[in-house]
Amino acid sequence: MKTIAALLILAMVWFVGLLAFTSRVDQSTPAAEPPVSDGVVVLTGASNVRLEQATKLLEAGKGKRLLISGVNREATRDDVLGVTKAVKPIYDCCVDLGFVAADTIGNARETAEWAKAKDYHSLIVVTADYHMPRSMLELRATMPDVELHPYPVVTESLNAHRWWKGPTSSRRMVVEYCKYLAILGREAFLKLGPKDKAAPEATGGEPAKEAS
Repeated sequence: MKTIAALLILAMVWFVGLLAFTSRVDQSTPAAEPPVSDGVVVLTGASNVRLEQATKLLEAGKGKRLLISGVNREATRDDVLGVTKAVKPIYDCCVDLGFVAADTIGNARETAEWAKAKDYHSLIVVTADYHMPRSMLELRATMPDVELHPYPVVTESLNAHRWWKGPTSSRRMVVEYCKYLAILGREAFLKLGPKDKAAPEATGGEPAKEAS
C-alpha cells in the first residue's frame, strides 16, 4: 500500500508540474520587448517564424550580430537569407551561421563558443515558446556568466492554451516537459557532485614549484 501511495503522490506531483509548465509556455507569448544586448541567437527548428523574428530584432538594433544556430549543413547563405527575409546588407555584415549543432545541447555549446569568441556578455535568445524553458537551462549551464534574455515565439502548430484537446499538442507538451525534467535532474545531480578544491596557499618555506 505504501508503494502504491508513493507512486500516486509521485504521479500527482508530475501532473501538477506539467500544468505549471504548460501554463508557463502559454503565458510566455507574446514576448516582452527585450533590452538591447550584445548579440542575438536563434535556435533553428521546424518553423521559420523564429528566424524572421530574430532577424527583426537584429534590424531593430537589439544586438550587434545574430547567430543562427543549428543550420542544415546542406543549406547555403543564400538559402538562409531567403528564409530570414532579412535586409541583405545587414544579413551580409552581421549574421553568422552555425552548422555544428544538431540538438539543444549542441545549440548551447555552439552559442557559448560564439559568445566567447565575440566577447559578448548579454544575449537575446529566440526559439519556440514550448522549447524556451529547456533551452534556457542548457544555455545557462554552458554560459553561467552571460546575461540571457528569452524571446519566445508562438508555435503555430501548437495550441498552448488548450494543449490537451489535440493529440499533437498534448504529445509535444508532455515530451518537452519530460525532457525539461531530465535537464533539471541532470543539473541538480551535477550541483550535488564533488567540488574542486582550491590548492592550499603556501604558508612558509620555499615557494611551490611548478610541475614540469
